[in-house]
Amino acid sequence: MNKEELKSAALQYHSTPVPGKIAVQTTKPCLTADELSLAYTPGVAAPCLEIKENVENVWKYTARSNTVAVVSDGTAVLGLGNIGPEAGMPVMEGKAVLFKRFAGIDAMALCIGKVFNEKGRTDAAKVIETVERLEPSFGGINLEDIGAPACFEVEQTLKKRMNIPVFHDDQHGTAIISLAAILNALKLVKKDISKCRFVVNGAGAAGISCSELYITAGADRKNFIMLDSKGVISTKRTDLTAEKARFAVDTNKTTLAEALVGADVFLGLSVGGCVTQEMVKSMAPGAIIFAMANPIPEIDPALARSAGAAVVGTGRSDFPNQINNVLGFPGIFRGALDVRATDINEEMQLAASRAIAEVACEPVPEELKEYLKSAYPADYAAGVFEPEMPLSTDYVIPKPFDARVVPRVARYVAETAIKTGVAQIQITDLDAYEKEVAARVVAANQ
Repeated sequence: MNKEELKSAALQYHSTPVPGKIAVQTTKPCLTADELSLAYTPGVAAPCLEIKENVENVWKYTARSNTVAVVSDGTAVLGLGNIGPEAGMPVMEGKAVLFKRFAGIDAMALCIGKVFNEKGRTDAAKVIETVERLEPSFGGINLEDIGAPACFEVEQTLKKRMNIPVFHDDQHGTAIISLAAILNALKLVKKDISKCRFVVNGAGAAGISCSELYITAGADRKNFIMLDSKGVISTKRTDLTAEKARFAVDTNKTTLAEALVGADVFLGLSVGGCVTQEMVKSMAPGAIIFAMANPIPEIDPALARSAGAAVVGTGRSDFPNQINNVLGFPGIFRGALDVRATDINEEMQLAASRAIAEVACEPVPEELKEYLKSAYPADYAAGVFEPEMPLSTDYVIPKPFDARVVPRVARYVAETAIKTGVAQIQITDLDAYEKEVAARVVAANQ
């Protein structure tokens, strides 16, 4: 499908037979006068009064426990930039589709306006005030496509003020998925994360959050060189935000080419085509490259491999090792909602990474293999799903349609929420819970 064909197909997909991709569906029948009296007046007064008596009953008598708000102001839409809340709606509706398809979670797309400063950028205080007032209606908040640096203040403040999970997927989703891929890639090249040198090109929300999570997972902050549009973030610069300043290094290096010499891991969250084969050749043996600029990666995977990279991943589905956030957020929120967590903390994020990495190292069950055959025919034909230990340079992370991912992530996240004291519901049989999540996801898609 060429570019024009894709555009035409996408516009038709979004406009017919009805506009958009989501709708509200009832969970109870309302076909008779008696059912109407239960759904609305006079019967609805009973649960209202029960909740008034004890506000915790809202979780028992409403859909709140399975509902997430996908909130955006449209100022940093992936690949499109500051396009505004109206233009961001198709993306947020798409996110709601993925919540439902992969985790059975009901998500509402909420694109908010009039939250901008005089330059058309995000006014953090206005977003915070708006989102904070949504708490009684939702079990969790998924922030999406909110520009940096405001996104950091928005998330950090809301996490403190709200008693439900708040998660900025552009920051933490990318970090969780890419960390899972890096952990498995390091197994293949036999390197210790604590000794690896990282070069991160792109100092926005994703680049900074990825680096912070890698450090929590064992990487050494001193081994990071981060670059923004002005070059290496060094101690010589005086134009740094607080988030960037944490990665300022004392170095004479100023360019990406200089930074990559001897590096073990390259993380690209920047612009297409900025990495050359010569740069890859200058990296350490067994180099790992995750070039996630879309739609054009920082370097074409074939070029990176021919220049000596051991493992290469991108953000695209037509190349091996796609860093796709759908591997993370559905299962993360599924686990958080099921234990009614008050937060998605760093320990839960690390647990999600471990779960995703673990699935890629396990044999693919025969019944799942048949589905993956139709979902990923080229990978199936190449034998990706055949070995007892599928982990390889072209498969360091599971595929999005691997049905094991969401239940495993939900299990690890729920378990960690309980262990870290942010869960309000206890789950004692985690094996049974993982199987139950798998069954619920199947039921949600029937």
